[in-house]
Amino acid sequence: MLWQDCKGVDSSCWGRRRVRSAIIIMRLPCSFWFLLLFSTGGLLLLLHLQDLTETIQQSPDAKLIFPHGQSMNKELCPHCPDIDIQASVLPAKLQAQITKNHRKLLKSSSSSNQQLIIAPAGQAKNSIKKLTKVQQSRRRLMREVCAKYRSSSSAKAVTRQHVSRIYVEDTHKLLYCEVPKAGCSNWKRVLMVLQGQAVSTGEIQHEQVHYGNHLKRLDSFDRQGIAHRLKTYTKVLFLREPFERLVSAFRDKFESPNSYYHPVFGKPIISKYRSNASQLALRTGEGVTFKEFVQYLLDVHRPVGMDIHWEPVVQLCSPCLIDYDFIGKFETIEEEANLLLRRIGAPANLTFPSFKDRNPNAARTSARITQEYFSQLNLTKRQRTYDFYFMDYLMFNYSKPFADLY
Repeated sequence: MLWQDCKGVDSSCWGRRRVRSAIIIMRLPCSFWFLLLFSTGGLLLLLHLQDLTETIQQSPDAKLIFPHGQSMNKELCPHCPDIDIQASVLPAKLQAQITKNHRKLLKSSSSSNQQLIIAPAGQAKNSIKKLTKVQQSRRRLMREVCAKYRSSSSAKAVTRQHVSRIYVEDTHKLLYCEVPKAGCSNWKRVLMVLQGQAVSTGEIQHEQVHYGNHLKRLDSFDRQGIAHRLKTYTKVLFLREPFERLVSAFRDKFESPNSYYHPVFGKPIISKYRSNASQLALRTGEGVTFKEFVQYLLDVHRPVGMDIHWEPVVQLCSPCLIDYDFIGKFETIEEEANLLLRRIGAPANLTFPSFKDRNPNAARTSARITQEYFSQLNLTKRQRTYDFYFMDYLMFNYSKPFADLY
């Protein structure tokens, strides 16, 4: 009983102490509470800044991150700057390395969000590995074909004529060999933006691209300037399936109004290969058929010379004399061109344009359209045309366009 009384006394004393302490705490000045909250906020801010410092600070083995960029193996571009570009795994505003604290936060998010963040990284790595192997294979094949078919007399010095189709972009140390009907107009737009002559590719008109003389060619430099750039710059070549490129050139130059190709090429072609040609056709050069065009192409005694729009790539860009670092194809031009742009350190907002500025309403020449045009020719003409572009097919690993070709 006594113990219970003591216990009751102790409890009442303890209760009075708690009340007294609460009253003392409530009587603390407001300045104390302000200092307490200010100190707590400062501590949280310090922790946050430390976290950001860990995020931004890069270790010696860290990789720079570019928006919309992709990781690139050095073998894809031997002369490019030593910048390893990694695909963005987070949205543009959050592109930074993920610290341990970030990983804890990510683990607490939903599984769907984790998939949105992690999946693109794996896909990008697989894509880069694939493109790396593709570039290795293309360059190896080019060298093997050159070694097999190049005669001893062809092992000569590079002349101005050999580099006359190569455009120079000194800021990013890029050499681009122009192959008409393989995205060359858009590539020239890209070069103009890289040189600072335009803000975006979309504002550059077709006439500016081809007739503005905004870009330098490699043959405009002296011998030392040519040799230095060939040795140290990234040499780029983009090409297209030969038959498809030929049909694209024919449709562009002869099926659409053209004040140059109709009188210069159309008139002599019609005059030589069309019997009973009308006076109108002979006077204007309009209405050249694909059969007549192919006759002209295969004739060793052409009534008018060769043109770069249908000249074989092996003659335009001299790949057996110039060891190109990057060989792209029109069929995958956007993916490969953007990969190259990121690799040379181009602005992050510069991507390869996809618009078609000449005859925009006409369907882009495809494999199906190419088959339709070549179906107008007999087997002999198709075979001879294939023989004409044989080295392009062989060197750049394009399949035979028709099963009956040998």
